[in-house]
Amino acid sequence: MKAGERTCTLSAMRRIALIAVVTALTASPAFAQNFTGNWACRDATTAKAGILTIYGLVYGFASTVVGDPSSGTGTITAYQDGVSFDDGNLRAARAIQAGRIIPDPTYGTAIQLETADAIVMLCTPR
Repeated sequence: MKAGERTCTLSAMRRIALIAVVTALTASPAFAQNFTGNWACRDATTAKAGILTIYGLVYGFASTVVGDPSSGTGTITAYQDGVSFDDGNLRAARAIQAGRIIPDPTYGTAIQLETADAIVMLCTPR
């Protein structure tokens, strides 16, 4: 006895296309929040300013200057285009309010750290 053709099956190409679309849709929020990790920061004079580390909803900043009050930890709020610094040493000592994800020709992405008035640091992936 020969099995009959199923009427509700998808072809192999359609299954692959459907899996690709579902995967892209479920992964897109993760692509938007690509600020997690270690970032090497430079100040307005392009001198090394420190290392910014972001994991989850917390950050740590280690300044290259010994005893710099901006070194320390704090909390962030994640947004699609970056983060806002809710508290901690960067907020208190340097008045940094936001870190925006921007395109970078060398590293692909970078985070620019901003006060209410200016961009004060540019951080690239480490």
